[in-house]
Amino acid sequence: MYPQLIGINRPIGGIGCTVEIVVGLQASGGPVTGPSRRRRLLILSICCMSLLIVGLDNTIVNVALPAIGRDLHAEVSGMQWTIDAYVLTLASFLLLSGSTADRVGRRRVFQIGLVVFAAGSLLCGLAPSTGWLVAFRVLQAIGGSMLNPVAMSIITNTFTEPRERARAIGVWGAVVGISMALGPVVGGALVGSADWRAIFWINVPVALAALVLTALFVPESRAPRPRRVDPVGQLLVIVTLGSLTYGIIEAPGLGLRSPLIAGAFVLAAAALAGLLAYESRRRDPLIDLRFFRSVPFSGASAIALCVFAGFGGFLFLNTLYLQEVRGLSPLAAGLCTLPIAAMTVAFAPLSGRLVADRGARVPLVVAGLGIAAGGLMLTRLTTSTSLPWLLAGYAVFGLGFGMANAPITNTAVSGMPRTQAGVAAAIASTGRQVGQSLGVAVAGSVLASGVAGPLSADFPRASRAGWWIVAAYGAVVLVLGLLTTGRWARDTAARTAARLTADDTRTPVPR
Repeated sequence: MYPQLIGINRPIGGIGCTVEIVVGLQASGGPVTGPSRRRRLLILSICCMSLLIVGLDNTIVNVALPAIGRDLHAEVSGMQWTIDAYVLTLASFLLLSGSTADRVGRRRVFQIGLVVFAAGSLLCGLAPSTGWLVAFRVLQAIGGSMLNPVAMSIITNTFTEPRERARAIGVWGAVVGISMALGPVVGGALVGSADWRAIFWINVPVALAALVLTALFVPESRAPRPRRVDPVGQLLVIVTLGSLTYGIIEAPGLGLRSPLIAGAFVLAAAALAGLLAYESRRRDPLIDLRFFRSVPFSGASAIALCVFAGFGGFLFLNTLYLQEVRGLSPLAAGLCTLPIAAMTVAFAPLSGRLVADRGARVPLVVAGLGIAAGGLMLTRLTTSTSLPWLLAGYAVFGLGFGMANAPITNTAVSGMPRTQAGVAAAIASTGRQVGQSLGVAVAGSVLASGVAGPLSADFPRASRAGWWIVAAYGAVVLVLGLLTTGRWARDTAARTAARLTADDTRTPVPR
């Protein structure tokens, strides 16, 4: 411990990022700036706690869907909305939460998010109907949106040395994959031993513990020039994502020729066009379109969307197959997904180290191959597919998913000025949530359109197109991984970062 500690706020390194620094005197009398390594690792652990519960809630619900459907009398579309209400709200509010944190304080917003997330989780466990469950999932997701991008911004400003920061981001990316892969296993155990409501209540003590630790150990920080509020951009994002997801989910029941479905798709297209036109003219846009001049950043956003669309569709189809077709209990179904969790736990940290030492190309190529191969293996599903084949398919898919998360996050923020890292990470996180939401919507719609009789009998045939779509997501990841990690792509990232820095400091940069 230092005999004297003084807390101050000041810009670091001339790059315009304000962080709270603890300045003290060691016993030897020498000055020390910044948190110690132990303190930095503790801050990383606290941030990863929040990520763990948010990531778990992305997937823990999947294994409980049949139990929720029976208890609350929900149809397939109701089960889809139970998942998509959460991920869609996350996607819609991530950027707003990130910019708000920059303005009013990252620790403060992080703590508010923990409280809202815990309250939403508690209410979800008390929901008396599908409608109330969906509403409480929205509240839960609003709290969750204040955690991930804000925590990433805290990490980025805590780990200032590039190599150490890359490793910290690698850990962060690994926890993303691990938490989401463990969701079905944890959910199966809770539903099998207690009740589906327990999958929500488990979040409450974790969130409260993170809240206390944040107050004790995480320093407050703000951006030196906070971005202005962009209510029009925020509204256009919500309309775009909400109307698109609604059209995809409800199309099988209402039909593509329904005026309501056609209107939803037209509204989504119009809102997207309006968003692009409006944001390009704002000085402080909600979505800074200049980021997409960086090929690695654009690629990371597209890869995030594809990886999580594949993952969302995979879990949705697989849960229904194991429980509705094979007749497995929630616990047995969750245990069947252990190969996904095991491969993610094993390879996500390896992916982070590879990204830190050798770059993102190898992990992304392996990720694309694994997701594509896993999807192809499951196109052969029947009502009596052998368990070894199933587990092998899950393991191959888990390898791909485990390798994907660290390069997505690191590629999105690497090369960006530190003042923009939180926003860049939020956009990448938005790609994850949008991808998962659309993955569930597409998989559920494809399945519903192919089911003519009992689900247990029609599922293998009706789900085949869904598995081919999962494989196609993997193929896109493979191609983008090759295209966005070369020298030309890195040069575009360097030029984009230079322009962003020049615009922030109002100094010209040669083109």
